[in-house]
Amino acid sequence: LENTVFLSVFLMFAFPAEEMKPSLFLLFRFLNRLGNVFGFISKDASSKIQILRNFLNGESGSEYFTVQSMVKYELENKLVDLKKAGSHPESGCRTLLRLHRALRWLELFLERLRTSQEDGKTSAMCAESYNESLAQFHPWVVRKAAGLAFCMLPGRLAFFEVMNVGTPDQVVAMLGEALPVVTEVYQITQELYAKHDLLDIP
Repeated sequence: LENTVFLSVFLMFAFPAEEMKPSLFLLFRFLNRLGNVFGFISKDASSKIQILRNFLNGESGSEYFTVQSMVKYELENKLVDLKKAGSHPESGCRTLLRLHRALRWLELFLERLRTSQEDGKTSAMCAESYNESLAQFHPWVVRKAAGLAFCMLPGRLAFFEVMNVGTPDQVVAMLGEALPVVTEVYQITQELYAKHDLLDIP
């Protein structure tokens, strides 16, 4: 990615399928299928994805072509509430930060899933990943709902069937190819936000 994250790549679903590596296409299809399993997260993510798509399709769409250009544009034009909630509650920077945090949870969970044993418990993997990432940003009631949702997750093999990618070995191979891209997108965004003191914007 040469230290540039195209916003459409981060949004995943906006990325043209013909330009995807097959492993990424399968991963994004898998994420779509997880909508019902992780409703409390996917619903919130969908609304934020729509906000960013609206920016991309708006009058200043060219400023939102990459994450870097978005950050530069919004900071230069004072379109980000840096210290406290104000007149820009749905700025691109704030909206992407919430998705960025969710991406970290997804990265941790999928890595645990990839390296798990045949009898691994997806509920434990998901809970551990959540506690290491999103939990610190959620109020108690959301954390409680998340914990209950994780308890309802099927076992590893049944979970792989939901993915509809192929055999367990094929799922593991797909994750092995796709996860480095997820990690790279996360790390580049993390470094960019840290550079501009955006990791804790309200």
